[in-house]
Amino acid sequence: MKIRKKQLINLGIKLVLIPALVLTSCISQNKVKLLQERTAKEMTADFTNPKNTTYRLQAGDYLYIEVYSVDPKTSKFFQTDFPDLMNPTYLYLKSYTVDEFGYINFSFVDKMYVKGLTVAEVRDQVQKTLNEYFKESTAVVKLVNFEVSVIGEVNQPGSFTIYRDQINLFQAVSMAGGFKDFGNPKKVKLVRQSQTGSNLVQLDLSDNKILESPYFYLQPNDIIYIEPLNAKSWSYVRFPYETFLVLISTILVGWNVYLNSTD
Repeated sequence: MKIRKKQLINLGIKLVLIPALVLTSCISQNKVKLLQERTAKEMTADFTNPKNTTYRLQAGDYLYIEVYSVDPKTSKFFQTDFPDLMNPTYLYLKSYTVDEFGYINFSFVDKMYVKGLTVAEVRDQVQKTLNEYFKESTAVVKLVNFEVSVIGEVNQPGSFTIYRDQINLFQAVSMAGGFKDFGNPKKVKLVRQSQTGSNLVQLDLSDNKILESPYFYLQPNDIIYIEPLNAKSWSYVRFPYETFLVLISTILVGWNVYLNSTD
């Protein structure tokens, strides 16, 4: 009977320890580290990126256009009844919509074709027109609807309005609260609008060569999807703790009763 008791005790220990080891097994740090020296074998101080993020305007875009001048008459000409509040609502109300044919109606200019142009090119075109009518005037043009979406294995998924000219992948992920524990930096999908539809690109944020990627800097309406690690389906976050503990407790109580009854 002593041998049998010892065997039962050993079996009970195994039933407790083996699942515990499975649950506490670690994910390799190489699977979640960012900017590893993979493609670029040597760590360098600088990574060259031309920042080719030139966005071409499309129908439905909103352009904020403001004209400033030291001439009071010119300034008064472009004044509106809107309060001078630089917030999203103000920018939206003061913006000009690119219609389905690619035109905007800007002040005294009948129509201006802007589809396919960059924001800088629109600003130059507006400035050129202003110079024909006004002296010492300056045009400011901004894209109002610069939004990116981050979904998948991040802590705060959602769409984010960008109030700057540029934003990169890491900044966007940071705005979404960063990766979750099981976010896979090696499998990040980027959906980007094109003139004919959408492009789908898979990126590896664990490789430091991402700093040189033409997709490192985002464009308006980009969607970033962070895939989960394969280990997630086996992870402790999905393990039924309560059921497991109840089962182990029941087994241990049963063994204790059995052992006591055989003494």
